[in-house]
Amino acid sequence: MRQPIFAPSLMCMDITNMRDGIEVMNNTCHILHVDVMDGHFVKNITLSAGFIQAVRSLATIPIEAHLMVEHPNAFIEDMAAAGAGYITVHAETIQKDAFRTLRRIKSLSCKRGVCLCPATPLSFIESYLDEVELVTIMTVDPGYAGSKFIPQMIEKVAKLEALRNERGLDFLIQCDGAIGKATYAPLYKAGANAFVMGSSGLFFKDGTLAHNSKRMKAEFEAETGVKV
Repeated sequence: MRQPIFAPSLMCMDITNMRDGIEVMNNTCHILHVDVMDGHFVKNITLSAGFIQAVRSLATIPIEAHLMVEHPNAFIEDMAAAGAGYITVHAETIQKDAFRTLRRIKSLSCKRGVCLCPATPLSFIESYLDEVELVTIMTVDPGYAGSKFIPQMIEKVAKLEALRNERGLDFLIQCDGAIGKATYAPLYKAGANAFVMGSSGLFFKDGTLAHNSKRMKAEFEAETGVKV
């Protein structure tokens, strides 16, 4: 039985209490997910290599830099130098140089991730699935926290899981967007084993982060029957 990986989205956390928050997440989660947005690929602008460097000084678990940017190759070296353990690029931005980009990430001793927006088909990445350790399926249109889950992505995850099994690969299948109680079971059943946690499943308006981390795990167990 696949053990779930929880990856809190740090754009949703209270950065005024970052030290205490990272300490909680070090003990309750598995990967720290950092959305880097350039205001072009998506309209929002968030976080940076400097932020990752600050988090790295506090974190005892890996950091993923999710590059929601038009020109990821301009960011990769800075993210690696700042301490990112995973660097995830969008398939939509690397169609002309996907292999070169992924191999550059590997050369920097980082794990390679690729991400698909909801309307982007799996065919965009089929030729280089054996080059990545992580595939992220966006389950909302990207750019802002609090967007509505797109149910068609459950079938997309299932198709990706079938490809993973057919080819004997072991990359993580991660889902990002509106992940919480209502979406745990269908996504896990479809094949997802990593979950980006935002305002729908971890950073609730009420409760401390420590309390909400326990709530996150309890809800996952209740919905999927998997002990975490």
